[in-house]
Amino acid sequence: MTERRDDGGSDTVPGGPGSTLPPPPRNQPEPLQLSSQELLQGRRMVEIRHNGEVYRLQATRLGKLILTK
Repeated sequence: MTERRDDGGSDTVPGGPGSTLPPPPRNQPEPLQLSSQELLQGRRMVEIRHNGEVYRLQATRLGKLILTK
């Protein structure tokens, strides 16, 4: 299934016909939303452990966020 975007492009709907992505889980709770200030707590970088790996979340001088492994 394809949806039209306002910019004239199209996106494949996850789990739709022809998609390789699984359909979204049903009855999923709303995602937890945190501000970057809550995550960084005044720092420019934090390390996040996930499945035995360490990821770094960095704030750039231009206010962007970069997540690296």
